[in-house]
Amino acid sequence: MRIGLAGAGRIGARHAAALCTMPEVESLVIADADPSRARDLAVRLDARPRDRVRAEESVSGLFGAGLDGLVVAAATDAHAALVERAVAARIGVFCEKPLAADVDGTFHIAAAARRTGVPVQVGFQRRFDAGYVAAREAVSAGRLGWLHTVRSCSFDPAPPPAGYVPTSGGLFRDCVIHDLDSIRHVTGRDVAWVIAAGSNRGDEVFRRYGDVDTGAALLGLDDGTLGMIGATRYNAAGYDVRLELFGSKDSLVAGMDDRTPVTPVPADEPADARPAYLSFMERFSAAYDAELRAFIDVIAGRRANPCPPDEALEAFYLAEACELSRREGRMVQPEEVRS
Repeated sequence: MRIGLAGAGRIGARHAAALCTMPEVESLVIADADPSRARDLAVRLDARPRDRVRAEESVSGLFGAGLDGLVVAAATDAHAALVERAVAARIGVFCEKPLAADVDGTFHIAAAARRTGVPVQVGFQRRFDAGYVAAREAVSAGRLGWLHTVRSCSFDPAPPPAGYVPTSGGLFRDCVIHDLDSIRHVTGRDVAWVIAAGSNRGDEVFRRYGDVDTGAALLGLDDGTLGMIGATRYNAAGYDVRLELFGSKDSLVAGMDDRTPVTPVPADEPADARPAYLSFMERFSAAYDAELRAFIDVIAGRRANPCPPDEALEAFYLAEACELSRREGRMVQPEEVRS
């Protein structure tokens, strides 16, 4: 296979390195809005034994490179146009979330993917984390009985650069959307209503752009299960992402290990733990590899799409509902924000 990569930044470089380890990927073509960055990444990867990596001088050049698949890891505002162009060219595409900057854009991409049958896989990497996979299997098998409570958290150790905030979409669309997707995916249930709130106790930049640095959401699932989400940009102890499920028969947690940045108290002696996770790239390293392997299988016709655009659209609806609830201080049903 010949795979194209749009975006040679931090996550793009990581995806490029992973793709180079996959035997099905015979060649990798890299492009970036900054051509020198694409060339530099190609040189670094070309030092590997495979010697099958090259750079294009423009992102548009990828579409004349005879691609079997395209990985989109470019800047967020470029996602929609790249995915739409790939679908029109009938090139299967993997795209980091979000597919588009708003609900309407996501809706139109989902419709185009359904209409053409071109596979578009969205990068919700938690779906591929071993703990989340095991949790979904446990719920599906009935091991927990009926669920009564689901708790999810996304705690970043430090805020993003100030320049990222104005274009991020806000805490609920940028960060909490992962929790919303995970809850839907693991439980197999839809969300009937949300109540959300946010606060700012950190940098003024969040308030300046109408965003919050800390948020919480209460969800009502369609079977009566209650969900709770917490998220913050200021968890200095480390990167902490967990999903806890409590049922009538059992309970379990995904994302708890000896690197989870929580300290039990009281403690008779210091815990023998490794350093906490510092970023999502580190915490979900294996999951990122797994979702790209899944994409290769999807475009090879070996498996069904594990995260199609319609799933991303549902998560976006819920993020929009949370943002509306936060702004207006009331319960919101997802139907209020659907296109």
